[in-house]
Amino acid sequence: MFAGTLAIAGQVGARSPVESGATPIVALAALPPEARQTEALIRAGGPFPYEKDGSVFGNRERLLPAQGRGYYREYTVKTPAAKDRGARRIVCGGSQPARPKACYYTGDHYASFARIAP
Repeated sequence: MFAGTLAIAGQVGARSPVESGATPIVALAALPPEARQTEALIRAGGPFPYEKDGSVFGNRERLLPAQGRGYYREYTVKTPAAKDRGARRIVCGGSQPARPKACYYTGDHYASFARIAP
């Protein structure tokens, strides 16, 4: 279920803000266990298992709220049985990476996002 879709408030799939006018919200507890582990690593400041974790996310898809370059950072959410990083990520924004202002989950490699409830 979490490989490419996300159950949010009884709906399957997360539409982009462009399509719906609002970013869906998802509880951390509703995410896959690997996402909860990644979120805990983010708040602890690492260490992260993937070299690209913590790198700047450009928001080229423009699905997240507009911010200046360097505001968003991306982190890999391990996908069981994947031979590479898979499609799942958490993207967080803020000036302090270990204390993000907002984090978003994508299970479909940036095609859609859901804001993780604080």
